[in-house]
Amino acid sequence: MNELKEIREKAEKAINKKAVYGQDINIETFRQEAEKLSISEISHLSEEEQKKMLETGIEPEGKERAGSYFQIDHSVVHYEVAQEGVEILSIEEALAKYEWLKEYWWKALSVDMDKYTAHVALYQKHGYFIRVLPGVKTAFPLQACLFMSQEGLIQSIHNIIICEEGSELNLITGCAASHRIRTGLHLGISEFFIKKGATCIFTMIHNWAEEMAIRPRTGIIVEEGGTFVSNYILLKKVADLQTFPTAYLKKDARAEFNNILLAPEGSHLDTGTKVFLKEEGCRAEVISRSITTGGTIIARGHLIGEAPGIKAHLECKGLILGEKGIIHAIPELEGHVGGVEMSHEAAVGKIAQDQIEYLMARGLSETEATSLIVRGFLRVDIKGLPPELKTELDKAIEVTEKDVM
Repeated sequence: MNELKEIREKAEKAINKKAVYGQDINIETFRQEAEKLSISEISHLSEEEQKKMLETGIEPEGKERAGSYFQIDHSVVHYEVAQEGVEILSIEEALAKYEWLKEYWWKALSVDMDKYTAHVALYQKHGYFIRVLPGVKTAFPLQACLFMSQEGLIQSIHNIIICEEGSELNLITGCAASHRIRTGLHLGISEFFIKKGATCIFTMIHNWAEEMAIRPRTGIIVEEGGTFVSNYILLKKVADLQTFPTAYLKKDARAEFNNILLAPEGSHLDTGTKVFLKEEGCRAEVISRSITTGGTIIARGHLIGEAPGIKAHLECKGLILGEKGIIHAIPELEGHVGGVEMSHEAAVGKIAQDQIEYLMARGLSETEATSLIVRGFLRVDIKGLPPELKTELDKAIEVTEKDVM
């Protein structure tokens, strides 16, 4: 109880603390309280809103999913589990059910990191708890949908994901907003705990409203021999995104981050990844593919090697389509001991004319040639991605390719 009080006190002190990176958002311009929902089931959403869910990899009927969680604004409207050995609850229910869960509360992330983490700690409205029991492997992906339907609202959620020893989890989180709204603020705290020898493949697809501001905050702790793979896809316009997930790797742990971003005119995307390779045998790879058609993308990457025998690589590639747009790559490598092996590669430019001419010489039009190059650029080879997730990613890229062209 004293620990929870301490967390609240830290949050109260940090409620006006600006983030280290990125643009500042005035939280007070958004509504704290949501109107009461008339929706009690996902099937009550409009056809257009369900389509937006599908575009983020979320299956409204839960077909070929090991479990589902749906939250609209501040309300949990549905959750279910379809596989033994998997738990899904709202975070409040989980805290009430498991006294031990407090030991995980704000342990992968600092509550006083900035005013966004502090706000969630003080004004949280649900979020999901997912736990895969020791040795259990999910037959199908789990899905979690965080949806916003009310104009000018703040959605403040806190998620905790625990993969127990030797377990395997594939998780899709689809974030979307109703076509009826334009503005809002999403604050999402996610804490991952990947135990010894466990694997978590986490795919997040964002499809927000065009004028929304998004502030995810993510912390990941990967224990000995564990694996964490993050696939972050943002291919629809959003006004302001700022995200910088941080992973802590123990002995022989592995982390891989794949970011695929599109910034139309009016978008400002400040993204990045930080990985602490804390013990011998750790491996990390951060790969970013960015396209701007007029917006701004800041792609940060920071690898910190704290033990000998670690290997890590950063790769950032950006493509500027059209006359306007900014891509700013900021790779950082930090070695604290001898015997670390870290590297980075960054490239920003436009589509080479000789590539287009090569394809046109083989019968393609200029538009078809450009489209093919864009498609190939966005298709990052993500090792170990299950077929279900690969299908969803391919769909998102196909839609984006048409929008860009």
